[in-house]
Amino acid sequence: MARMKFICDAERCIECNGCVTACKNEHEVPWGVNRRRVVTINDGVPGERSISVACMHCSDAPCMAVCPVQCFYRTEEGVVLHDKDICIGCGYCSYACPFGAPQFPGEGTFGVRGKMDKCTFCAGGPEPNGSQAEFEKYGRNRLAEGKLPACAEMCSTKALLAGDGDVIADIFRTRVIQRGKGAEVWGWGTAYGTQAKAGV
Repeated sequence: MARMKFICDAERCIECNGCVTACKNEHEVPWGVNRRRVVTINDGVPGERSISVACMHCSDAPCMAVCPVQCFYRTEEGVVLHDKDICIGCGYCSYACPFGAPQFPGEGTFGVRGKMDKCTFCAGGPEPNGSQAEFEKYGRNRLAEGKLPACAEMCSTKALLAGDGDVIADIFRTRVIQRGKGAEVWGWGTAYGTQAKAGV
């Protein structure tokens, strides 16, 4: 079974926010919530990079660990979802998540500071696939339709990749090799130390 993941190629992201707009439009995301956002590091100086950030659907998700009512669950594809009917809106998940994925909606279906909202990897929720209840709470279930998340499909530079973790890792690895970079890849030294070698 595929393990669904996101990868954002910082060398390709142009900070157009197409992914953010596609997500909000596809799911009618409530005002005040951005399931996906573009973060720019070193803004306006040499070495500036932008990356698209959302729920990373962690293998060992901290939001699942801290939820007192256990509203978070993982699908067979590895997508971390939550049940808004169980959620009590305590906000522990938003404090635990290093990516700031779970958020309180400013207004909308569940009102001010109601149930948490987060990226669903376009996989809907616990309601029947394609139902009106599922769409109202979680947005469109594109995975059930055999499609990838709207954010990745709308990325004009294909910086944002979504799908089977092994497949998108191979795509990214191929890009890095074709660029002739290894240890010089943005963020590589931070993640693996400055002594990392190309191809490792």
